Amino acid sequence: MSKKVCLITGICGQDGSYLAEFLLDQLEPLYEVHGIVRRSSSLNRSRIDHLCTADRPDLLVEDKNSRFHLHYADMGDASSLDSVIREVQPDEVYNLAAQSHVRVSFDQPVYSADAGGLGVLRLLESVRSLNRIKPVRYYQASSSEMFGSAPPPQSLNTPFHPRSPYACAKVFAHYATVNYRESYGMFNCCGVLFNHESERRGESFVTRKITLGATRIKMGLQNKLVLGNLDAKRDWGHAADYVRAMWMMLQHPTPGDYVVATGEMYSVREFLEKVFSILDMDYRDYVEFDSKYTRPAEVDALCGDPSKANKVLGWKPRISFDNLVTRMVDSDLNLARRERYASTYIHA
Repeated sequence: MSKKVCLITGICGQDGSYLAEFLLDQLEPLYEVHGIVRRSSSLNRSRIDHLCTADRPDLLVEDKNSRFHLHYADMGDASSLDSVIREVQPDEVYNLAAQSHVRVSFDQPVYSADAGGLGVLRLLESVRSLNRIKPVRYYQASSSEMFGSAPPPQSLNTPFHPRSPYACAKVFAHYATVNYRESYGMFNCCGVLFNHESERRGESFVTRKITLGATRIKMGLQNKLVLGNLDAKRDWGHAADYVRAMWMMLQHPTPGDYVVATGEMYSVREFLEKVFSILDMDYRDYVEFDSKYTRPAEVDALCGDPSKANKVLGWKPRISFDNLVTRMVDSDLNLARRERYASTYIHA
């Protein structure tokens, strides 16, 4: 049975947790998964807590609690990244770390550019050093936000037109990854991922904000939901599908770049309508607009062309838009029910 060692940055995030699960579930090859976490005064590892215990019956008995490891490092600290790379000696590196909230990047442009742009350069340098000793395959999480105001559908032939500090950082990171591949012969792949959501999405992102708010309204825990631009259109898939595409890129014989998307586009308003209809409510009775949730430079429409990933990798999404929304609503409805029960119990 062959074995591989992988390193995941951003492992505490939505994508990192799904990717870690996916890799640990592989039996051929058998993966040893290492993740990078930032040191902070409070722990926020809820998405990976279940991976840090020995109670995983789906893992081989002799491997329980032995194939998942966490390391302290930071994308802003080159020495810490280099130290982890030299210690772990990974066969595969998945860079998922970034300040990933587009709206927040306007408020924290320097930090967003450093973590998502220069941080990638620091990591690439560490990987390049290890690559002199052993072959390393590297995945860079690029973003559909790089296309910005370019008209859909967007493909690898579409010129980038970033409309936020986050997107600008991602463009830099994307081209740096390509440059290191072309300059040093590194096995580097960029996945231009379009919007991918899940039950683990952060609560400040619009899809999760909608499902969380709507279910709390349904349970009588809040009265209204305040949102920004409802007419923005996006190509939404499920994160579990998209991490599978990341892995497939690094298993292919040759490195390359791919668009990962569903090829379908829905507006925020349509997502909103779908969520509230599942709950037998009319969103117009509860939703209010606030300009503070809009961006200084809006991105109107993103819809990806995943034909290369379909043809070359054989990748296709397995979870539909309707199934994605239903999963998110069901998960947050259970959460709201527990919250209401706890509130009733406390005040009883």
